[in-house]
Amino acid sequence: MGSLKIGKITLGVCQTNSYFVYEEGQSEVLFFDPADKGDYIYEALKSKGFHVGAILLTHGHFDHIWGVQKLKELSGAKLYAYEGEAELCKDSTLNVSAQAGRACSVEPDVLFKDGEEFNLSGVAGKVIATPGHTGGSCCYYFEEDKILISGDTLFQESVGRTDFPTGSMSTLIRSINEKLMILPEDVKVYPGHGPSTTIGYEKVNNSFL
Repeated sequence: MGSLKIGKITLGVCQTNSYFVYEEGQSEVLFFDPADKGDYIYEALKSKGFHVGAILLTHGHFDHIWGVQKLKELSGAKLYAYEGEAELCKDSTLNVSAQAGRACSVEPDVLFKDGEEFNLSGVAGKVIATPGHTGGSCCYYFEEDKILISGDTLFQESVGRTDFPTGSMSTLIRSINEKLMILPEDVKVYPGHGPSTTIGYEKVNNSFL
């Protein structure tokens, strides 16, 4: 078993789960989906002795990116995303921030490829492209620790909505079945909204699959 720790901050109008992952005993974290109030995130982590080493997006919807710019500015961390999401991140109509009343665009510093393995701030993981919620949605898998950060792809007993630009329900279900349901059943799933779950639980209880 690995030594990763995971924390959660729930923020914003959509009560989005933002996660931070770090090696036990280390102060530098990977921060996933800064939902809003990047300055609050920065100060909250700082008060606990943490520093943001990298910012990673599961996708580019407004409720997952509103805190990016301020957190980048304060921490100096680079922004990472899957290459299929680059256009949506930069387009305030595609990422629905314009419609939500607070237009926002972000430009990733680094674009991952599907299946790419990374090591950031001493944390090793893998990118799993899971298009469907958006055309460039992805999940982040930490195999040794059996942790999956699923964004809005997979929820407890549910899946992400697909009625926003670039979404597709058939693509989403295919992504989940072909990319996520093949993972070990005891992998813990940390979604963008709501409580955590496991792959095994979703195999049995998710009526969408």
